[in-house]
Amino acid sequence: MSIAKDGDTVKVHYTGTLENGEIFDTSKEKEPLEFTLGQGQLIPGFEKAVVGLNVGDSTTINIPSAEAYGEVREDLVINVPKDQLPGDVEPQVGMQLQVNQPDGQPIPVRVTDITETELKLDANHPLAGKDLVFEIELVNVA
Repeated sequence: MSIAKDGDTVKVHYTGTLENGEIFDTSKEKEPLEFTLGQGQLIPGFEKAVVGLNVGDSTTINIPSAEAYGEVREDLVINVPKDQLPGDVEPQVGMQLQVNQPDGQPIPVRVTDITETELKLDANHPLAGKDLVFEIELVNVA
């Protein structure tokens, strides 16, 4: 049996849920997720759960927000005047937009509130501040 360790390229099937049981992502019915352990490609808690598993093993892990997408940061929530949007964009709550930083680097944001004159934009990851539960099955170690 192959045991997963840092540096290994692994394939896993997973289902991610919120604490209330709502599924936010799964690899079921798709190809397994492939990544290299120890390279920081995934959230830290997910990688830690895979290290030490044998091929065929499954585990369920609770990942606190600090080891997932972090806490919600208020400095990543901004209000912008509606008139800064292109004229052909009709904003809606939940809509994904892109804002450019001063250096031109794009940042994905979500519209979280709309008033007569302003939009509230949130650059936090949609799962920031949430504790996550993952069911993980190790499919392959290379």
